[in-house]
Amino acid sequence: MLEHSEATADVRLTYDPGSKIYAITITPSKAWRRYPVFAIRFEGPRSLTISTGRHVISDGGATLTVSDAGFGNVLNGLEFNRTATALLGDQAVKVSLDGAAPAVQDFRDCTSGLRA
Repeated sequence: MLEHSEATADVRLTYDPGSKIYAITITPSKAWRRYPVFAIRFEGPRSLTISTGRHVISDGGATLTVSDAGFGNVLNGLEFNRTATALLGDQAVKVSLDGAAPAVQDFRDCTSGLRA
């Protein structure tokens, strides 16, 4: 598990070796409002935006989770950029990725051993 907290949001990245599913969970300071498409925009040297309609909002709007078997783009976004902005309708929650690269690399190393 990889966790990051700051004033705008708490972010958790997990990998379940049993199901081989990755998940990113974002809990902002204000509750999420439902919207059909979630996106996360990574800004920095390897900028990219990823979107999905397969997100889940739980805990009365407090938490948004996206799960998938392939998370390479998310891991790259977290490791190689300066900020990540979670976008849901008109809501935008920005978090810093300063210092994230070593932790993301450790997470990759750990999960690759679990997948072997």
